[in-house]
Formats: sequence, structure tokens, C-alpha cells
Amino acid sequence: MEKSEQEEIALGSLSEPIDGFLAYIDLEKGQAKNTVESYFQDLKQCALFLMSLGIDNWNWVQMEHISLWLSKLTVENYSTKSISRKLSVLRMMAKYLIQENIRKDNFVELLVLPKLVRKLPHTLVAEDLVKLIESPDLTSVQGIRDRAIIEILYSSGLRVSELCALTLQSIDVDQGFLRIFGKGSKERIVPIGGQALCALKNYLLESRPKLVKKKTGSGLFISQLGSSISRKTVWLMLKNYAATLGLEEIVKPHLLRHTFATHLLQNGADLRSIQEMLGHADISTTEIYTTVDANLLINEHRTYHPRKNQIKVEIN
Repeated sequence: MEKSEQEEIALGSLSEPIDGFLAYIDLEKGQAKNTVESYFQDLKQCALFLMSLGIDNWNWVQMEHISLWLSKLTVENYSTKSISRKLSVLRMMAKYLIQENIRKDNFVELLVLPKLVRKLPHTLVAEDLVKLIESPDLTSVQGIRDRAIIEILYSSGLRVSELCALTLQSIDVDQGFLRIFGKGSKERIVPIGGQALCALKNYLLESRPKLVKKKTGSGLFISQLGSSISRKTVWLMLKNYAATLGLEEIVKPHLLRHTFATHLLQNGADLRSIQEMLGHADISTTEIYTTVDANLLINEHRTYHPRKNQIKVEIN
């Protein structure tokens, strides 16, 4: 994790321990590059606030200083989830400082994480999903690529960062699976559905060869410049297709991941299998998909309960 010279100056003496912590979670814990960057941004924000209070040494930081920071975040309308994440990162930082004998006490130990309200993820209904998948123009090189991307996101439930990191070596077309390196560089095998596999084969035959440039590497999905496609490009691509369907407010790459998990569960897939395919470390993360609305429960009961039929009773 490299910082600019301006950032080094802005963070003062708070900077070096942050560097050490980021190196520790990168090398010792094997955290993904995006995770390390996210941790840096959270710690940088906290450090800049501490500097504004005249604090430029981690030994001077007290619980009340962090409470002021969290209050400021609340006033600035940061979500509970975002604040909770920032405090969690700071907790890890505090433990690292003790581990490295930089300070003896944990200055955030008594702070309580904000209570999170778990919301059921949005998903696409089958009709809108099909429309989205069929939106790309299959007579164009880009359209063939985009169709394959959308099919894979829904078929395999990938994170957008995982999709962008796919290489030609990640896929087994004959067996129909992807080899994914997810969060924490953990490897998992994810199946590819039949229609997604057809779209992928079409892309490899008809589209990718025409996008390849001299400096193109082994990235699976590549841009018109010949480089591996970026998360921003995928996000904008989905946004543009969704706009033509009137779905621009909700369609993002992660929506297809949510839809993948929800549809699997609704069609009888085992929760542990879904956890494995999504790459969730904790089953509790996957359990959010078990939340169903009351109407679905009523319909299921009326369909499958052995005494579901009403008996006509005549009252004399």
C-alpha cells in the first residue's frame, strides 16, 4: 500500500504505524488488495481527524477522541454499516499497536459497535433478469462480451472484483467451472450454468480475439483497449443496459450476485452449498437470503400442506 508524499505529510507521525499495520494484514493475513486499500482510507480519515485535534501520536489517542470522530461521521450522515466497518478497522489497528508494543492499552476496547439493521438484498424478478441478459447486441464484439459478463455474474454469483480478476487459466470450459480467488486470496470452485457457458464460448471465439492488442495479458474479459476490464467499466455497462429497461436505480453488479443466491435458495439449493459458491467465510452472512416475504410463505403453505384444502361446511 503506497501513499503519496502529500499523504505522508498530512498524516505526520501517525503514518508509520499505519504503514506497518497495512503491511501486516497484507503479508501475514493475506487480505485482498482492495481490502487493504479500504482499510487505509478508513485509517487515513481517522488520522486526519486526530491531527485536526492536535494529536499526532497513537499513544496520545483516547477513547473520547474516537467517540468524537464517530459522532462527526454520524452528523455527516454516514450509514451505520459504514461507521461500524470503520470502527472494526480501528479495533484491528489498536490490537496491532499493542502487539507491536507501540502502546499498552486498547483505546477502543469499550466502544460499542453501532447496531446493524440487516436488510434483505434487492433482487431482480425473472422477467427483468431475462431482459437484462438479452440487452446486449450480439452482432457487435462488445455486445457479445457484455452478454457473457452478465451471464457469468448471474450464473456463478461472482463479486465484480472476482470477475475482473478472471484469467484464461481460471476457466475450465470442458468441465464447466471457474477457479476463483476471493477475499483473503481463498480459492473456491464455482460452476458455470449451461447458458452462461454458451455465452462464454461465444465470447472466446467471436469477441475476445478481436479485442486483443499487443500488450494484452491473460485476462479473461478485456476492454476495447485490450487490458483487463475494470470494475468501473462493468458498473457503467450494467447501468447503461439497465437504463434502457427503466431499472437504472437498482441494477449494479452485486445485485446479480444477490439474485443468484436468492434464486438458488428459492429453488431448493442447500444453504451450505450457496455459502461455498459465494465464498462467505461465515454462514450467518449467507443466512440473510433465507428471509422471505409473508406472501411466499403463505403460498408455500397452501401449495404443500397435506390439509391445505378447505372443506365446505353447510350450516343449517
